[in-house]
Amino acid sequence: MRTIGVLTSGGDAPGMNAAIRAVTRTGISMGLRVVGIRRGYNGLIAGDLLEMNLRSVSDIIHRGGTMLFTARSPEFKTEEGMQKAIRVCRETGIDGIAVIGGDGSYRGASDLSARGIPCIGLPGTIDNDIACTEYTIGFDTALNTVMQMIDRLRDTTESHDRCSVVEVMGRDAGYIALHSGIAVGATTVIVPEVPFDIEKDIISRMQTAQGSGKKHFIIVICENICNVSDLSQDIEKRTGIETRATILGHVQRGGSPTVRDRVIASQMGFHAVELLAKGIGNRVVAMKDDHIVDYDIFEALRMKKPFDRQLFEIAHTISI
Repeated sequence: MRTIGVLTSGGDAPGMNAAIRAVTRTGISMGLRVVGIRRGYNGLIAGDLLEMNLRSVSDIIHRGGTMLFTARSPEFKTEEGMQKAIRVCRETGIDGIAVIGGDGSYRGASDLSARGIPCIGLPGTIDNDIACTEYTIGFDTALNTVMQMIDRLRDTTESHDRCSVVEVMGRDAGYIALHSGIAVGATTVIVPEVPFDIEKDIISRMQTAQGSGKKHFIIVICENICNVSDLSQDIEKRTGIETRATILGHVQRGGSPTVRDRVIASQMGFHAVELLAKGIGNRVVAMKDDHIVDYDIFEALRMKKPFDRQLFEIAHTISI
């Protein structure tokens, strides 16, 4: 192993730059040449490469997004696209790649590993929905962003005795909704892992809280469950309480990463290079019991991530 590449793929997440920095500087410290690959697998196919040195990654650890940019690559999913990427690796001397992204990025890394380019996956997504790891790079920053935005929204909600229905990201996983809902004291948290009934889980809870003197309400809901504008109108119709919908959107992906994201991204980047330096590929870096570990990619993709039902019950027990 003489030259390693590093790329970011899929959705951006705060802390990706910290991981890029760790991969670059760890690789250089081990005597490796490090090449940055711009715009994910698209950049690998196109040969959009950047020679990295110690100063290439100066002053990026505090920045959100990714200095290498990111993209989704339908072409890479084809055998022809993959062979183009492998040809670029052979022509430029890239012996292995650190891939920072989610499950889709892992599948691409596995395909490259199977064709002779060892790859190590690092979990980079705000959704925290990668089954093999307890924590993904970007999750903590996204949670803090959501908490701060809802705290600001609460000022208006309280001033007008309103109900605010806030949609957060998460794709098909409710981790952002659940953790942020607890942090902001949401009356109800709605996640895809637990079926909800508007009458029992929202209206009844709001009426119970009204009986104890509560006059304003926050409902946190994961995206892709329902139309939040329609839900807000339904709540207002049933309760008579003025209700507004707010979709936080991609603001959740941005911002300077928290200490937790910077440290964990650095640990994971270091571990990834340790594996690549030994010629090891087809692995993913993960966190288990607050320790950095690694798994076979195929094993990781087969894993199922359990939803914390106890935490969900806690959220609703203490929110009235």
